[in-house]
Amino acid sequence: MTAQTTVQTVTLPDLGEGLTESDVVAWLVAVGDTVTLNQVVAEVETAKALVDLPSPYAGVVEALLVEPGTTVPVGGALLTIAVEDRSASAVEHGSPPSGAASDSAPSPSGPASDAAPSPSGAASAADAPTDDAPTVGEPAGAEPGAEVPAPERTSVLVGYGPLVEGSARPHRRPRAASWLAAHATTGNGHGVDRAVAVAEHPEAPATHPRPTPPVRKLAHDLGVNLDLVEGTGDDGRITRDDVLHALSSRRPGAPAPSSERPGAPTSPASRPSSTHRTTAAAAAPRSSASTTAGHAGDVRTPITGVRRQTAAAMVASAFTAPHASVHLTLDVTATTDLLADLRADRALAGHRLTFLTLVAKAVTLALGGHPALHARWDDAAQEIVQPAHVGLGIAAATPRGLLVPVVHDADLLRLPALADALTALTEAARAGTSTPADLAGGTFTITNIGVFGVDGGVPILVPGQSGILAVGQVRRQPWAHDDGVALRDVLTLTMSFDHRVVDGEQAARFLADVGAVLARPGAVLAMV
Repeated sequence: MTAQTTVQTVTLPDLGEGLTESDVVAWLVAVGDTVTLNQVVAEVETAKALVDLPSPYAGVVEALLVEPGTTVPVGGALLTIAVEDRSASAVEHGSPPSGAASDSAPSPSGPASDAAPSPSGAASAADAPTDDAPTVGEPAGAEPGAEVPAPERTSVLVGYGPLVEGSARPHRRPRAASWLAAHATTGNGHGVDRAVAVAEHPEAPATHPRPTPPVRKLAHDLGVNLDLVEGTGDDGRITRDDVLHALSSRRPGAPAPSSERPGAPTSPASRPSSTHRTTAAAAAPRSSASTTAGHAGDVRTPITGVRRQTAAAMVASAFTAPHASVHLTLDVTATTDLLADLRADRALAGHRLTFLTLVAKAVTLALGGHPALHARWDDAAQEIVQPAHVGLGIAAATPRGLLVPVVHDADLLRLPALADALTALTEAARAGTSTPADLAGGTFTITNIGVFGVDGGVPILVPGQSGILAVGQVRRQPWAHDDGVALRDVLTLTMSFDHRVVDGEQAARFLADVGAVLARPGAVLAMV
């Protein structure tokens, strides 16, 4: 008997970390291919990492719905797979139909499961059998009793599963025009006005999708009134780019918008419908560059992935945290001499020790005496949050753009372990194999701009952090030494800090302590 099949749509899962969309980089399957459960079918690039996308179904690929390079929102359709009907398969194999496997699967546990439960009770990809995951679950589209292979590459997805009806995100309340459409009458002058307003734009939708939590937080941090922002996403959803555009359109010198547009009529009947406002916003130029023909040979590159995330983060940081900076130029000859000795030590031969390793250790030591430098400002709670341990971010230039992998609990690591962690994380970032967890949890960041041959620069804070240290190049130059002048190794350190959290005195003392370790590292580093 020929088995019946059902076509299932594979959607982009919630990737965690507040990410709302991803770019499809490459398809690893073609139409007509047979795929197994959890087989990697595509590579998608989030704003933070390159992620393998496993299939939640076993079956035959029917269609690839998007081209590589397409930006897809969470829940957006990616491909369709013809899956053998569960009930027919159950009868053929003599096993109970209707999802017995999913009912017996253990409940997901941990923060990721709480934050992003799988739609319709389907187990997440993180729950599927892998070399690293002890729990077992079976997505709704899998064949009952089928052997689940361990994927070659571990998925880092959160809350994976097909999107089903009824799982749509919350919607915003109807706007004024929609209310008018439901209440327009012709019994008096006011009713006629309402009827005319509705007749001009009868296609006004009843609701608008609620912005995602990261977008709402960004708007709150930047002081942007979402009621005055025109959404350009699906069904008029307000996106991060819409918030940033609203911010830039009122700068420089423009005050934050109030709940009413300046000079706008206050009567709800006289306000244009939501559809009219969205259409006008779409027709309005986003920037002079987007409406200018430009010159022959100009190249336009879509702003996606890491570049888009970096741009949004830098704008949010620059317009949210009041930046201040301190500088220190010092003789680090003792540190470069120590580095040469450590590299010659056979006991450390298996560890890649660099000048940055010693700077990182100096930073973690100094943070112990100045914890405010790795605290964060919680505007919503009106609190300053002090993490228990240091999450040391290391800015890394990669082919995909700037990434900041994080050494977790860096203050607990001895020098060899710190060196190994720095090496592994930066190599993964440059290879494009960093996971979202590798790029989250930073409390203080170091950016090593000296490798590019520059002496210094003023860095911008990573959003949510209160300190970032720029390390310049080590330059051999004349320097005052032992009541004379000698050629010494000289370094410039520049630190930016959030002046809401850190006072100038604290920042100066912290940087001086980092410098003290690098100026005379032997006695200090020998103990750690």
